[in-house]
Amino acid sequence: MARTPHTSPHTRAVLAALLAAYPGRTYGYDLSKSADLKSGTLYPILQRLHEQGYLHAEWESSPPAGRPPRHLYRLTEAGVRLARERQAASPPLNLKGALT
Repeated sequence: MARTPHTSPHTRAVLAALLAAYPGRTYGYDLSKSADLKSGTLYPILQRLHEQGYLHAEWESSPPAGRPPRHLYRLTEAGVRLARERQAASPPLNLKGALT
């Protein structure tokens, strides 16, 4: 079993943003804006959550013409449980924007 991820404010913000988008999928750029994190902070968190089985990541199947494919992220069932646990155990986070 994977260890429970660190619950820093940044990780909690990412989990909250992913939970807000669930069951939909979201792009890293949208997560960055919603959680108010720079890519150098966001992507290592996403990578750790994915490696630990809390996050499903896949390539965009049909990107718009002229744009390279991007990753889409969605919480796994275990990720949803973790996000809800962290949300219940911590004060509310102020997410910047709604995810599309």
